[in-house]
Amino acid sequence: MKDHPAVIKRRFTSVLIVSALSPVFVWAWKHYTGVRPGPSLLALMGIRLEGVLAAATLPLVLTMALFLGPLTQLALDSPWGLRDGIKLLFDPWFWALCVNDMRWLRNQVVAPLTEELVFRACMLPMLVPCAGPTTAIFICPLFFGVAHFHHVIELLRFRQVSVSGIFLSAVFQFSYTAVFGAYTAFIFIRTGHLVGPVLCHSFCNYMGFPALSAALDHPQRLPILCCYLLGVVLFLLLFFPATDPFFYGSSPICSLAGSARDVCS
Repeated sequence: MKDHPAVIKRRFTSVLIVSALSPVFVWAWKHYTGVRPGPSLLALMGIRLEGVLAAATLPLVLTMALFLGPLTQLALDSPWGLRDGIKLLFDPWFWALCVNDMRWLRNQVVAPLTEELVFRACMLPMLVPCAGPTTAIFICPLFFGVAHFHHVIELLRFRQVSVSGIFLSAVFQFSYTAVFGAYTAFIFIRTGHLVGPVLCHSFCNYMGFPALSAALDHPQRLPILCCYLLGVVLFLLLFFPATDPFFYGSSPICSLAGSARDVCS
């Protein structure tokens, strides 16, 4: 039901309206509260040119490092070779098919862009002055996790699984989205850019949750599991270096943090 084109179009309309109104709330907060930040509204929302190339690549590379195991598994199971895969990326017909697929548009474009705009670009500038950047990183994802409860409502409505199964699904979905939300909030505050969280969100939507059970049953189990482990190690080693504000210029949102600037440096 949720994948029906008519349902997707209705949700597109709803989220685009919310996304268009959200910056208005940030503008009102900026003008009618005691906080008087120096940066422009767009800069506070992570829409700026300084450091944009680094912001579009380094956080995505960091996220891909974490998914090294699933990426290796995907490459081993792919019917295409590396050359065919590269050709496909530059094939305009391939992208035309993607753009005409409502589910692809939802998962790879609309959902990442609108959710990161609302929950990171618009919410964090209002949270940081009140709670500080570190606390805001962990508060913001709670709203993000709750916003995904509509999936649970659908399951309850159509009773596709048992109530206990729905409850476990809700707990898992909330936990996963909250952790991911904290990660993209961290990227947003450290880089001061919206593009990094959006691209990481789109990538993670494409990859899905790592299929560890499939990796354990795979004929090439050992190299895949080694890549899983290597990916986690690389992610932890690169976590702070890849998001170092040095690459992105001064983060506008950190100007709201006052003396609590631990995450910003």
